[in-house]
Amino acid sequence: MIVVVGHLEVAPANRDRAITLSLDAVRQARATDGCLDFSVSPDPIDPGRINVSERWRDREALETFRGEGTQGELDGLIRGAAVEEFEV
Repeated sequence: MIVVVGHLEVAPANRDRAITLSLDAVRQARATDGCLDFSVSPDPIDPGRINVSERWRDREALETFRGEGTQGELDGLIRGAAVEEFEV
């Protein structure tokens, strides 16, 4: 199993918009064969942080979904990220 965990950094004023823009990716990931869980959520303390948590059956499933990563408006809102992958 592959676990992806970390956070994205956005301007506090853009956090809700960034989460809304992530909803299609969450739906698509959860519908992808091999996705065990996928979520993004607002951090309860830091208004410029979005927490990310993913669990995948294997690396092939993750890579099939991941493609080129974020794009469009969401990509422009992300100021930074600290996301790590672990094989369990």
